[in-house]
Parts: sequence; structure tokens; C-alpha cells
Amino acid sequence: MPWPDARPDSGRPESGLPDSGRLDSGRLDSGRLDDAEAFAAVFDACFGEIHAYVAQRLGPDHAEDVVSDAFLIAFRKRGQYDPARATARAWLYGIATRLVGRHRRQEARALRALGRYGSEAESAPGHEERVSARVSAQSLRPELAAALAGLASRDRDVVLLVALAGLSHEEIATALGIPYGTVGSRLSRARRKLREALGGSNPMLELEEAGRG
Repeated sequence: MPWPDARPDSGRPESGLPDSGRLDSGRLDSGRLDDAEAFAAVFDACFGEIHAYVAQRLGPDHAEDVVSDAFLIAFRKRGQYDPARATARAWLYGIATRLVGRHRRQEARALRALGRYGSEAESAPGHEERVSARVSAQSLRPELAAALAGLASRDRDVVLLVALAGLSHEEIATALGIPYGTVGSRLSRARRKLREALGGSNPMLELEEAGRG
């Protein structure tokens, strides 16, 4: 389904788009996105996986609006996209992650509630606790959810862009506008804290499994 009329004032993209798979970087990242047809192709290729990533972090209730806003921002700024610096896919993940950051309290609250109540979160007292029952990442075991909630939001961004989105360190650096070395230090710190919280087990394997779920 193409971008609606390929105009920035045409409203938000329609919901319920099919996941057309990972972006074929050789086919779609070879040029700029000024051209509306090229942007529509990127929209079709990437909407599903960007939506899944945001839903993993904030739950489906928030994902629709966040992802719609991310693609609107991308469309309006498509002339600034430089394929020499990042793939369109990594660029979109960066925009989406910054928007997720505006909901960092919601994400941390949901993870803490999941860590506290696990599969019984729906019966937890109060709306703020029950909200975790609607988070797609509820497939995480409570110990890992609680450990993720304990990370600084910037460290959580990096570890989840690796585990859920499969981005490289270089792609994350470009997407988030941070030095390459900072990506490594944040990821190392996050992994260490997660391992300590989980008694030494590898958190990345479980996070990657949740991302495929």
C-alpha cells in the first residue's frame, strides 16, 4: 500500500499494513528519498518491521500513533536523508527510537509492572500496572523485563536496537547521532547490568527470541 497521495499534508498512513519484510538495501538505498515514489517503496518495505519494533517497546496501543508520526517526520525530512551515511531502514529506526524516547516513562512503567506481576499483570491494581499486559514484549520473562526497566533509557535504546532491530553498531551510531564508540560502551554497560540481574545468563539471546516472536 503506497504512501497516501505521497504528500506531507495527506494525513497519517493507513493502519494494518502488511509486513513486507526487511528492506532490500541494494534496491531501495541506492539513492535519495526526495522522489515520492521512492519514499512510497520504502514505506511499503519498512512499515511492518518499524511498527513491530515500537509495539515491542510501547505496546500496540501506542505503536500506531508513534509509527505514523515517525513516517510523517521521515516524509517531511526526506530531502535531508543521505544514503551515504545510513540505510533508509536505519534512518527510520532512529526517528522511531527518538519518538519512543518521549514515552520512556510509559515503557519503564510497563516493564516494571511486567517484572512485578508477570503473566498476572492484567489483574494488577490500577491502570498503570495493568498497562503492561498490553505490551507486546510481555513474552519476556519477568526477571528480564525488570532488568530492562532498570537500564537508563539511552542504554535500553542501544541494546534493543541490536536485539530487536538487528542494527549494527555503525547503523545505531548514525541513527541516533552518537559516536561509534559510544554505542559500544552503552551496549557493554547494558549487557553487564542485564547479566548481573539475570544471574549471569545471556540476555541478548532471550531478547532476540522475543523480537522474533
